[in-house]
Amino acid sequence: MKYISTRGHATPQAFCDILLGGLAPDGGLYLPESYPQVSRAELAEWRELPYPALALKIFLKFIDDIPACDLKGIVDRTYTARTYPYCRPGRDASDITPLTTLEPGFHLLELSNGPTLAFKDMAMQLLGNLFEYVLEKRGEAINILGATSGDTGSAAEYAMRGKKNVRVFMLSPHGKMSAFQRAQMYSLQDENIINIAIRGMFDDCQDIVKQVANDAAFKAKYKIGAVNSINWARVLAQIVYYFKGYFAATQSNDEEVAFAVPSGNFGNICAGHIARMMGLPIARLVLATNENDVLDEFFRSGRYRPRGSAETHVTSSPSMDISKASNFERFVFDLVGRDPAMVRQLWAKVDAGEGFDLSGTPFMAKLPQFRFVSGKSTHADRLATIRTVWERYQVMIDPHTADAVKVAREHLLPEVPMIVLETAQPVKFAETIQEALGREPTRPKALEGIEGLPQRVVVMDADAGAVKALIEKVCTTGR
Repeated sequence: MKYISTRGHATPQAFCDILLGGLAPDGGLYLPESYPQVSRAELAEWRELPYPALALKIFLKFIDDIPACDLKGIVDRTYTARTYPYCRPGRDASDITPLTTLEPGFHLLELSNGPTLAFKDMAMQLLGNLFEYVLEKRGEAINILGATSGDTGSAAEYAMRGKKNVRVFMLSPHGKMSAFQRAQMYSLQDENIINIAIRGMFDDCQDIVKQVANDAAFKAKYKIGAVNSINWARVLAQIVYYFKGYFAATQSNDEEVAFAVPSGNFGNICAGHIARMMGLPIARLVLATNENDVLDEFFRSGRYRPRGSAETHVTSSPSMDISKASNFERFVFDLVGRDPAMVRQLWAKVDAGEGFDLSGTPFMAKLPQFRFVSGKSTHADRLATIRTVWERYQVMIDPHTADAVKVAREHLLPEVPMIVLETAQPVKFAETIQEALGREPTRPKALEGIEGLPQRVVVMDADAGAVKALIEKVCTTGR
C-alpha cells in the first residue's frame, strides 16, 4: 500500500514514512492510492469481533510495512478498558465505543471514554504507540507541532506524554477554550510537552502549523511531525468506529445506517466517507456545523469560502470554531475524480484567501453519490437540544454532540438507523450545560479540581517566525 499526495507532486510513500511526516512535501495531504474494499464475507466475519480485533483487520488493509504481529501488539496496547475507563455507569468499558439507544432507530455512539473525555483519544492513543514503535525501530526522534481548538491538544498531549524520542509543541487560541480544556492541557508538567497559547483564533494556529510544515529546511532540521487530522493515521484510526457502530446498530449486513457527525476540520466525517468508499453500507453522512457554517454552505451550494479570524464566530461548541477545514482537501480530491491538478488549482485559491465555487460544475452533479447532507446549529439550538435529550432520555450530552443531534433530526430516513457520534463528555463544557440545564455536569473523580492545578503555557502573537524561534530554542537548550 502506497500513499499519494492530493496535489500530485510527491513521491508515493509507505505508511511509516507518512506517519512521521504529516503534510506531503508539495503541501497536499496523503491518501491511499486506492481504497481497499471490504467484501460481504469480511463484513460477516467482522460483525462479532471485539474492538481490537476489528481494528487490526482494518489496519492490515492499509499498513503493510509493520509486521502483523507487531501491529497486533500496538493495537492491543491501545484499545483496552484501562485506556478508556470513563464510560457511562452500567456500560462495559471493554466495548471501547458503546452504543446508547435513545429511542428505536436513534443512537449515540460513545467515543469520549478515553483519558481526555473526547473522541480525539480514539486516534491519538494509537498515534502515540505508533510513533514510539517507529521511532525506536529507526533510532530517530521527532518534534510534534500541532494546533487545537480544544480537544486535539489534550488528546495528543496525553497520548505523547512521557513517550521516548517525542516532544510536543501544541498551539491553542488564547482564551478561546473552556476552563476545563485549558486545564487538561496546561496543567501537564511533563518536560516533553510545550503549550503555546496564540493571540488569535484556531485558524491562526492552524496557519502557523502549515507555514512551519511548508518550510522544508526547518522541518527537516528539527524533525517536525504532525498529530493534527492532516496526519493520515488519525483518519485511519477513526474508520474503525464507523464499522463498530454499524454492527452495533444493525442485525444484518443487508441493512444501511446513517451517521451524524459534528464537524469543524472534516477529519472525523472524512473517516466515515472512506468507510463508505470501502463498502460499509452507509446510506447517509450527515455533517453538522455550528454558526461557523463553511462546510454546510459548501454542501448546500458548492461554494467553499473560508473566513478569516475576524469573521469566525466564538461559540458554545468551540471545538468547531473553524473556518478552514484542513481535511476537506481529501474529500475534494475524491470529488474531482482524484485529479491533483484540479486540487492544486482549487487550493491555490484557498491559500490566496478566495475560496472556490464548484456550483454548476460536473463535480457537484456527482456530489449526491457520496451521500452527504448537512445542516447547522446555533447556540439556542444546542441549548434546546441538550435540554430535550436530558428531559426525554436522562442522557446528558455536550454542545458538539447536541449540534449533531439537532441536524440528524432534520435528515432522518425511513427504516434507516441514525447513529450520532458523541464527541465529548459534558464536563468539558460545564458553563453551557449549566445554562441549558441549571446544573453542573458530573465529572470523573480522577479529574476533580483540575482547574486549580498549576499551569505551564507560553502566550505568543500569531507569528510563525516566533514559534519557529521557540522550537529552535527548546531543541537547542532543552528548555
